[in-house]
Amino acid sequence: MAIYAIGDIQGCADSLRQLLDRIGFDPARDRLWLTGDLVNRGPDSLAVLRFVKGLGDRVVTVLGNHDLHLLAAWLGHVHPKSSDTIQQVLEAPDVDDLMHWLRMQPLLHHDPRLGYLMTHAGIPPGWDLATAKRCAAEVESALRGPDYSTFLRDIYGNEPDLWSESLTGTARLRYITNALTRMRCCDSDGRLLLNYKGSLANRPPGHIPWFAVPGRRYDGPTIICGHWSALGFRDADGVLAIDTGCLWGGQLTAVRLDGPRQRTSIDCPGCDSGALG
Repeated sequence: MAIYAIGDIQGCADSLRQLLDRIGFDPARDRLWLTGDLVNRGPDSLAVLRFVKGLGDRVVTVLGNHDLHLLAAWLGHVHPKSSDTIQQVLEAPDVDDLMHWLRMQPLLHHDPRLGYLMTHAGIPPGWDLATAKRCAAEVESALRGPDYSTFLRDIYGNEPDLWSESLTGTARLRYITNALTRMRCCDSDGRLLLNYKGSLANRPPGHIPWFAVPGRRYDGPTIICGHWSALGFRDADGVLAIDTGCLWGGQLTAVRLDGPRQRTSIDCPGCDSGALG
């Protein structure tokens, strides 16, 4: 059995199929880990959702910010943006089944045996492993519970941007969600800079990548993440970042996790000409 992690797909179903063919993925034998953002901006989010859902327990996918945006649009809490490509999903006859499946997916996946932890964006500097798992479980409980619609209505916003264990209610859930699905850069105190999407070289003065904040508390296994396409592939300092910009004409990347890490990438034509997401 082989276990592969694959970066953000964002509705690029053809690229996913080509990558799975390249690595010889066998659903009867192999397993997939997906870093989230299954949907949006690419041309066929519906096909991606149906395929991943159909894999059952042969795949684990964490939720990304675009996945949560789709859930909120399904409930009518937000209107699709001009750059969104989720209308096909919203109009599909099986949309309710797909959305109820999607909201049951985790925000964090940890496999102690393999020695990896996966989230969409990373782990904020103020959290150790135990805090990360506990906080992710709080949001998962809200999404899976009877009041999931209220949660999805209230998660939008950039505040609070600094972690405190004293946070409660909506503020606490919003911070956890933003940290696990939107984070890229922080200041030296760990305060999230949520609107920056660019490269390391062009980051605003006084801000650093989340994984380089001094005094970072995380003490766990290698973190697999996506989300930051402008960062590109990174395998250093306990971070395996694998969003290599498929949507933007870059590559879609798979990394084999069982045994020595093996990287396989395919060139992608790009599905959108907008700014990096």
